[in-house]
Amino acid sequence: MVPFGRQKKVGLILEIVNESDLPKSKLRQCINIIDQDPVFSESDLWIISFASKYYQHPIGRVIAAALPTYLKKDRPAISLVEEIQITKKGNEIIPDEIKKRAPKQAQLISYLQKKQSITVDILNKKTIEWKSQRRSLLKKEWITISHVPSKLNTQRSISIPIKGPALNSEQKIAVNKINETQYFKPFLLDGITGSGKTEVYLRVILEVLKTGKQCLILVPEIGLTTQFIERVIQRIGIEPVLLHSSLTEHQRFKAWQMTRNPQTKLILGTRSAIFAPIHNLGIIIVDEENDISYKQQDGFRYSARDLAVTKAKYFDIPIILGSATPSLESLNLIKQKKYTELTLQKRAGNAQLPSMHLVDMTKGYAPDGLSPSLIKTIKKHLKKDGQILIYINRRGFAPTLICTSCNHIAQCLRCDSRMTVYLSQNKLACHHCGSYREYTEKCIICNGEYKALGQGTQRLEEVLGKYFPNIMIKRIDSDSTRLKGTMDEALNIANTGKARILVGTQMLSKGHHFPSLTLVAVINADQGLFSNDFRGSERLAQSLIQVSGRAGREDQKGQVIIQTEYPDHPFWEALFEGGYKRVAEHTLQEREAASWPPFSYLALIRVSSHKKDFTWEFLNSAHQIIEKDKLNDINIMGPVSAPMERKAGKYRGQLLLHCKNRKSLHQQISLFIKKIERKKCTHRVKWSVDIDPIELF
Repeated sequence: MVPFGRQKKVGLILEIVNESDLPKSKLRQCINIIDQDPVFSESDLWIISFASKYYQHPIGRVIAAALPTYLKKDRPAISLVEEIQITKKGNEIIPDEIKKRAPKQAQLISYLQKKQSITVDILNKKTIEWKSQRRSLLKKEWITISHVPSKLNTQRSISIPIKGPALNSEQKIAVNKINETQYFKPFLLDGITGSGKTEVYLRVILEVLKTGKQCLILVPEIGLTTQFIERVIQRIGIEPVLLHSSLTEHQRFKAWQMTRNPQTKLILGTRSAIFAPIHNLGIIIVDEENDISYKQQDGFRYSARDLAVTKAKYFDIPIILGSATPSLESLNLIKQKKYTELTLQKRAGNAQLPSMHLVDMTKGYAPDGLSPSLIKTIKKHLKKDGQILIYINRRGFAPTLICTSCNHIAQCLRCDSRMTVYLSQNKLACHHCGSYREYTEKCIICNGEYKALGQGTQRLEEVLGKYFPNIMIKRIDSDSTRLKGTMDEALNIANTGKARILVGTQMLSKGHHFPSLTLVAVINADQGLFSNDFRGSERLAQSLIQVSGRAGREDQKGQVIIQTEYPDHPFWEALFEGGYKRVAEHTLQEREAASWPPFSYLALIRVSSHKKDFTWEFLNSAHQIIEKDKLNDINIMGPVSAPMERKAGKYRGQLLLHCKNRKSLHQQISLFIKKIERKKCTHRVKWSVDIDPIELF
């Protein structure tokens, strides 16, 4: 605990030195030492220090990201529990002599004389009344109470492990190669959807646990991994310690404590779990390694996937990066022979790959966003007791509300974006800043009629209800699964096949196994074809392959229908003829020709302010500083306004630095940060540096 102005704050001692450059009058004493033992081990501090340097982020804020919030509030890293000890005076008491006038005190003293000391959590489990006697016994000096460390919870073995299915030849090769490795080696497990990547993970985990070491599994989103966790429990027999943002403060602290215990063998979490204080690691597994959720998009902007590789190298252990659609960065590292590729091209069991078909939306009338041929195909699959997934990556009823008279479009008052229509709630909502207002049928400019344009999950749910009135339709998006437990409930309805038609967003595209699903229909697939992000085609291919993989998972062959208004676009030819691999190869060639990542490195300087002038004052200062000190191989792009300039009432701009040499880029950014921090313009804006940005806005 340290003095901080007029306040007291929790600090962390990183180093002790004998001398300081600061005058003695500027130095302050610690008020109190909260923890006698180090909160972080040497390995924890190493990864924190590395992340701070690499991502050019203050080490204090990196530590704040690695520490549970519970510890930032004057609480020790060990849980303390009250312990009651009997005193010499208490031992001299004869319980039978006080039994008549104070039976409860006599019972407690009798028990304590046998035990001498006991923690209150154990005492609470006994049938002895002690709480009402506490003050009286303390006053008589028969007992003393002190705080002692509580015993750490240990990981529970909750079932007898079930034997898994027999491995196919590809799975055997993958498992054997990983299990043979006793040192740092990154494996890219490139397996098509349904090829049994999870079974490979489980076999490797079982082998690592035999050595007494710990396993860390990273997943993109905890809400989408219910089936995966259940399978881990069934096969390993251990309930993994979960680390994710949905935990309460106290739950997260307890989980963090358990990870420090070498007896905790299995830890599963989202990106922040990379900072879990695990000291006896044997393997790291990063599932869906291409997922952008592994990159923190605000504050301390780190990549958990990249830090996982760094952590594995520090511990000198193997790491598995699994995906059906690997990132271009990982595929390029395979080409450079820095990663070892393990491929799974066979679907597990008798499952077959789905057939894929394009529907040209320019040739037919589809006012509801569903083509006549798609409606016909849905009917055919329903007749055969198949389940259907309608995929659209847009929630709400419609993305645009336009006046039929004056063409006025309902805009957000705080962002440069259109309001999304939520007809059932009678509101318009902005998906960028969260603001909303009441839906009106009349135009606020000319009093003409408003019309909702485009499709969202809610509109498709309504339209499908009209076409198939007697069929159960279940919408699964972030709006319908916001409340606790609703996601698990929705997935249960989907898994049992009770809901015959599923309508959903990207939440349904990965990690789920729907046994009855035979048809996947992709609505509005063209969004990614003309993206302003250079990663647009890569992301589109990944999401299409992932969602297509939900079809035909067991003994039924699946079908995928993709609706497009640009059937002649070269992207479709590449995807249909060569799958994701062909798209990835073409995209890598384009990136190499243009010298874009992974063949170069980026750093994005972002800035926002309530006043546009302040934003541009900062950007111009930043440009001048970098231009003045510019290293030869640095390219400055900008400054420019962000693609959505105004968001949540703030004006946003950016400056992109591009370089073929990673070291030069980091030197340039380091020099820039030192100089810009001395400028007055930094006090009027919110600014950040994003190393290896995933999204360029």
